[in-house]
Amino acid sequence: MSDPVGLIGSSGAGPLRGLGQAGPQGKAPVGGPTFHDVLKDTLREADRLQQDATRAVEDLSTGRRDDLEGVIAATQKADTAFKMVLALRNKMMQAYEEIKQMRV
Repeated sequence: MSDPVGLIGSSGAGPLRGLGQAGPQGKAPVGGPTFHDVLKDTLREADRLQQDATRAVEDLSTGRRDDLEGVIAATQKADTAFKMVLALRNKMMQAYEEIKQMRV
């Protein structure tokens, strides 16, 4: 499977670390998760929740499951995760547009 966000951190500057906290000599601190890793984990979690919700709906419709409350909870979790990923995407696009407008 290809990395959907593989270009993050592949420039000469390296990945974003520590979310703005510079270490000695202006370098990023070592040991913290990179922005790339956090983003990938968030996308994986949202995908997992979506798959769980889909499986719960399928199980309910085929009769393998009879707890409607659990199915509703799973779909709401997946919906909330999707909305969070969508909001993150929108903020990233706004930041990109703002950077694009900067004069050098």
